[in-house]
Amino acid sequence: MTNPNQRLLLSGNQAIARGAYESGVRVATGYPGTPATEIVESASTYGTLEAMWSVNEKVALETALGASFAGVRSMVSMKHVGLNVAADPLFSASYTGINGGMIVVVGDDPSAHSSQNEQDSRHYARAAKLPMLEPSDSQEAKDYVGIALRLSEQFDTPVMLRLTTRVCHTQSRVTLGSPDPSRNGATGFHPDFDKYVLLPRQAVSRHAVIEDRMRDLAATAENLEINQIQLRDNAVGIITSGMCYGYVREAFPHASVLKLGMTYPLPAKMIREFAAQVERLIVVEELDPFLEEQVRALGVEVEGKKWVPRVGELTPQRLAASFQAAAPQPIENGDPEVPGRAPRICPGCQYLGIFSVVSKLGVTVAGDIGCYTLGSFAPWKGIDTVVCMGASIGTALGMEKALKSKGRGRILAV
Repeated sequence: MTNPNQRLLLSGNQAIARGAYESGVRVATGYPGTPATEIVESASTYGTLEAMWSVNEKVALETALGASFAGVRSMVSMKHVGLNVAADPLFSASYTGINGGMIVVVGDDPSAHSSQNEQDSRHYARAAKLPMLEPSDSQEAKDYVGIALRLSEQFDTPVMLRLTTRVCHTQSRVTLGSPDPSRNGATGFHPDFDKYVLLPRQAVSRHAVIEDRMRDLAATAENLEINQIQLRDNAVGIITSGMCYGYVREAFPHASVLKLGMTYPLPAKMIREFAAQVERLIVVEELDPFLEEQVRALGVEVEGKKWVPRVGELTPQRLAASFQAAAPQPIENGDPEVPGRAPRICPGCQYLGIFSVVSKLGVTVAGDIGCYTLGSFAPWKGIDTVVCMGASIGTALGMEKALKSKGRGRILAV
């Protein structure tokens, strides 16, 4: 289990699991998907944690929510596209609230290293009206689990913890803590019809509770220890969060920074205070202008996506180049000294035989998400569409219905 105060190199995913263990989480669920897979895998190494895979992200979230209802701290984790699958119970969990603290960990994938899109999951926090935290390194990943659970129980709400691929997989030094001795077992489920039974009348009354909760969370954000104003040169002030904080400190070491650990709801008073102390205010964030739009809605003059790239993962070099050019710079193409290598199906994989046959059939192939999508590459070219997990049969059926007799016997789902 390792000793308290010991220092280890941990990935962000390993640190999340360690934070769950130290914070007394008793049930950890999830569905595997890069970059978040190792969270449940790591959690399973701690004997006090019941860690399990579910058949999909929806069931995983519902299982964690049920554990929370029964009075233990729980955690569910998934990748960004998995949050779409879990969206139905996610929105309702915001209405029911919790009993034991509950966190929803999502791993976003800027640059789509292993995903079919670059979805920005921060929008879910705003849409579902849930507080959201974003750690910038492994130490914060561990520590923010405890902070998130504290907020969860204080405000009767699940709390989102948003990571990105670089936080999930980068290793950094973490100082371990001790497990919380007060978290020994379930306190039990206590029936509350108006809270847990979301019939239409209850849903409306619970919505009013949510609006009050978000107002109180915004007030708390003003004094939350993970939101920090770091004053240096006042010529440029940068608002940022997550891994982008590291990029900003490397690319602009002399800039003043407002580092946001909680990115929803935002501390409006702190943002205005910071803006008043710098001559030029910039938001640096990956993907969508999520923070920028909220800061601008406060009536604060701010720059952002007019020169910070919207597409792909940021790096310190890409940030500096974009700032110098006053325009978004393209993604670097890697080290020119290192030859590129396309991903391949593993030697001995049974799909090698399947795609060798499929490629000779002359049919349209609707594919699915998984390593076998590599069958779309030469020499097989055995997949024609890939949309999302489970979409192959539905896509093939739609093609057949549209093409009628022209498509009969000419469409295959993998």
